[in-house]
Amino acid sequence: MRYGAMFGPNITFLGVPECDYQIKSTYEKSDVVIIGAPFDGGTSYRSGARLGPSAIRATDYLPHDGSRPHLATRVDALKDIEVKDAGDVEMYSGDVNKSCEALEKVVEQVAKNGAIPLILGGDHTVTWPNATGVAKAIGWGKIAVLHFDAHADTGDIAFGSLVGHGQPMRRLIDSGAVKGNKFYQIGLRGYWPPEDILNWMAKQQMRSYEMSEIVARGFETVLDEVIKESIKDVDGIFLSVDIDVVDPGSAPGTGTPEPGGLTSRQLLDAVRKISVELPVVGMDIVEVSPAYDHAEITSLLANRVALEALSGIALRKKNLKNGTKFNYSQNLLKDR
Repeated sequence: MRYGAMFGPNITFLGVPECDYQIKSTYEKSDVVIIGAPFDGGTSYRSGARLGPSAIRATDYLPHDGSRPHLATRVDALKDIEVKDAGDVEMYSGDVNKSCEALEKVVEQVAKNGAIPLILGGDHTVTWPNATGVAKAIGWGKIAVLHFDAHADTGDIAFGSLVGHGQPMRRLIDSGAVKGNKFYQIGLRGYWPPEDILNWMAKQQMRSYEMSEIVARGFETVLDEVIKESIKDVDGIFLSVDIDVVDPGSAPGTGTPEPGGLTSRQLLDAVRKISVELPVVGMDIVEVSPAYDHAEITSLLANRVALEALSGIALRKKNLKNGTKFNYSQNLLKDR
């Protein structure tokens, strides 16, 4: 039986059809399956991300009618590809290990069935089970992680625990699910991590782009470099978006805000471009904490991150089928 929403009204993402992750026949032809991960037991500062999935699903000024024609790409991701919503995984924030095990099993099952799992968090702890589940389905050590975040999330032990929202990337590397040199981090800034963790990251050959480098070299240059390098020697891309990669002026509803981040426009364009140009095999959007939001701007941004990814995936499928290529400079009204 489909679990539905752990918190709030039992709705799907913008009105897409339901599916039950326990019954494969309900999503066997799906391109993307949306999964809620309402967990914030790994936070180290402000909690509340357990309410992120319901907020991301619901926040929109348009009807929840299962249709979103994209102005620029000229695709309707909610119709041109099959997108279904499996509801939330039951995740008690007081039991991190049990919650992560439950989520990993669901993500692995969905990915093995041929769909792209798109997980709505939840704090960043959930990327550990998310990427692990995808790696088990696609190939152990055969995926790259493109990680948008203000923080590296490569800590080892925090508050006496190996598991938390500041440690998922280290856990993935330690387990072998993702090789260190297949991690690409964009948007890091601030005053963490300390030197010993930075040295560990360098030893793993991670590629971490701090905002000073991004500003000096140009965001487009960095993004193109990541797209070119990340796909080498892997079978797919896991895209992890921590909403705090965006400046808190545009995304205040998050647990550990850090000034000086990307603009909303930069993030949305990047997510779409990655989804068009690379084989995304899994994705999560994390750290949306509605209690700290203002006028729902963070929840709406996260909703649009999901839509840009879905639109990119739909456009990629269309391009591969027709042998076409998207023109980013195309005028809105040309050829209409």
